[in-house]
Amino acid sequence: MSKPSFTRREIREKALQALFPLDFNADLTKQDAISYALELDHHEIISEDEEAFVPSYLDLLVGGVCNRKAELDEVIEKHLGRNWSLNRIAKMDLIVLRIAIFEMLYAADVPNTVALNEALELTKKYSDDRSRKFVNGVLSNVMKEIEVKE
Repeated sequence: MSKPSFTRREIREKALQALFPLDFNADLTKQDAISYALELDHHEIISEDEEAFVPSYLDLLVGGVCNRKAELDEVIEKHLGRNWSLNRIAKMDLIVLRIAIFEMLYAADVPNTVALNEALELTKKYSDDRSRKFVNGVLSNVMKEIEVKE
């Protein structure tokens, strides 16, 4: 059986699907969440002994967002409007923001504009137009701040 290949866009979607339940279930392991996300559409990649093929970029995104969640949330909070708090952000949008900011800060081979555009694609698929505008606003400001520091 050959290993399936995923586009980075598919991997980001799988990361979102893995990170979403991790946010609610403290008992869930990163590996279980990734396996669950991979099984959603690709049960054929789960081999006989239940070991899923995990793309390394997926592992990097899920692990990175989990390990740096507090730092990523701090960046998000800094760029929220006056009347906003993390608790007001829809969970799906919050996770999309965390993935994109993680990529902007730690994935050297991903241009910031690509991270932003990919986040907007995820928001388009999993949220609504208001969410997309919100995510775009936050990420545009984060991107400007990163570029000033470079």
